[in-house]
Amino acid sequence: MINDKNIFTDAEKLMQAGFSTKDSTEAVADFLHREQVKIGALDIGYLTGGQGEPLVIVHGGGDSGNAWLKNAVELSRHYRVYVPDLPGFGFSQPLGEEFILSEYVLFIEELRRHLGLDSFHLIGHSLGGSIALHYALTYPGRVKRLVLISSLGLGKEIARWARFCSLPIFYRAIKKTLLSLYRAARWVVRLFNYPLEDLVPPSLFRMSIGQGIMGLRGQTHVLAHRLSELLVPTLLVWGAWDYVVPARHAHAAAKLIPNCQVHVFRRTGHSVYKRKLEEFSQLVVRFLGR
Repeated sequence: MINDKNIFTDAEKLMQAGFSTKDSTEAVADFLHREQVKIGALDIGYLTGGQGEPLVIVHGGGDSGNAWLKNAVELSRHYRVYVPDLPGFGFSQPLGEEFILSEYVLFIEELRRHLGLDSFHLIGHSLGGSIALHYALTYPGRVKRLVLISSLGLGKEIARWARFCSLPIFYRAIKKTLLSLYRAARWVVRLFNYPLEDLVPPSLFRMSIGQGIMGLRGQTHVLAHRLSELLVPTLLVWGAWDYVVPARHAHAAAKLIPNCQVHVFRRTGHSVYKRKLEEFSQLVVRFLGR
């Protein structure tokens, strides 16, 4: 059952994602609803909807599950879709102040247990792709088919700006600056009797992600040496103009993964699932089957 609050919240997000005002509430009510559950000690939010084989989608490090609203609506026509907000994103509590990749792999397994899934299809984008890849290798019997989109973890290369932002000195400087601004802002809002609960502190966790996955020389959790162990059917999807993670990672990985397909979309970048919504959805449905 979908309450009015959930419809309103997700309708706003759908409009931001490109749905019309008229269609947004209907899209949520007809295809998706939001759940808020307790997994371990954490409050976790996720979107779900549809009928069919279970499909779990892991969003990237710059987004939350809401980034997949349009795709989730499309894919829910064929599958039972689950789009969790990873801990520290969206409607989910963080695991801590530091990003540790292995904890997020374990989170996917805890989510699977909570949902009562024996096995499922798994999609991951960017950082979520790295989490999905690690999960498939750690729990090989749980994943039916794997789709990685502009995924981290396949090679060391990553955009220079991302490497620079991961440097400890940059993190410390940004952390100190943002916390100082937050304290100053709290002083100002007190002065004008503005509700303090409306002022959200900067997330130290979100600032720490870069340090947890890369260094100045590139990515630090590369699994190229283990790709031959990945026996699950795998689809690698990229944008030819991806300047965060190069498309050549997909071609190199495909030579190592035993059962692998590659699709590179022309004239699009890192968020190919958004830019090529219809073509991407059709590609995924063909690969996963109905």
